[in-house]
Amino acid sequence: MTVLCLCDPNAPADVEPLPAGIEVRVWQPGADSAEDAPQWAAEVDMLVPAYTESSISDHALARFTALRVVQLLSAGVEPWLGRLPDGVALCSGRGVHGASTAELAIAGILNQLRRLAEFRALQLRGEWPDLAAARTESLDGTRVLVIGAGDIGSRVADVCRTLGAEVTLVARRARDGVHATAELPALLPAHEIVVLAIPRTPQTEAMVDVPFLAAMPDGALLVNVSRGVLVDTDALLAETVTGRLRAFLDVTDPEPLPAGHPLWRTPGVTITPHIGGGTTGWRRRAYALVREQVIALHERRPLRNVVTDGY
Repeated sequence: MTVLCLCDPNAPADVEPLPAGIEVRVWQPGADSAEDAPQWAAEVDMLVPAYTESSISDHALARFTALRVVQLLSAGVEPWLGRLPDGVALCSGRGVHGASTAELAIAGILNQLRRLAEFRALQLRGEWPDLAAARTESLDGTRVLVIGAGDIGSRVADVCRTLGAEVTLVARRARDGVHATAELPALLPAHEIVVLAIPRTPQTEAMVDVPFLAAMPDGALLVNVSRGVLVDTDALLAETVTGRLRAFLDVTDPEPLPAGHPLWRTPGVTITPHIGGGTTGWRRRAYALVREQVIALHERRPLRNVVTDGY
């Protein structure tokens, strides 16, 4: 018997249609004990934690002795890295949140370039600006550096190109049409917008540091829809309080920012509450992926989104 264990009580009670012989069960970690897994844990082949679930204890996880796959609903995988025994595949939710996160990155870019927040403030005051002074920047002709050539980064690049931007893609390793991260020091000064669309790994933590930000040209915009810890917050604050750089941040470090943190009120900085994947329809996309993965496991076919080296 193949058992799919869903840890989200709001998940569908079943994933239809599924081949005969697959049973779906729902378990809430902590419902019985913070440490104990369900009695039937040893029957489970695939575990699907809830979207934001990372609290399943190692003690409970060890009771899933037949486990072959942990399928996440999130694009980020860092809470699970190094926790699974050999032979258990970790699969990300890549593709579930890519479009919505890319959409937010584009919205943040356009909000900054087209000065939407300024015009909203004028609207609330009932003021109509001088039209010459109301001219804005545009993506058309702007140079955009997208760090991350996966699902999110590729979508951001496609939209930026459609709107007339010149886009450069960067990934860990160079390939056709993609530069390597080792080239960043040379690439940063030539781009007015930098978008972070990469996972959190030991190599990417605090990659946006003092030298990285110093290499960005005056007036440049940093967009982070990945993880807050990719950016040195103090270094970013030092560059934005002077007005030299701007930022759109869906994630911060720490998250959430403490009340009174200066980044809240820094001119040129827009912050959203980690909502890249938080759109209507994500659950439908998520469980379509789960269904696909369950059937692939049942039929002994290759799985999608298997994580290797944190990606």
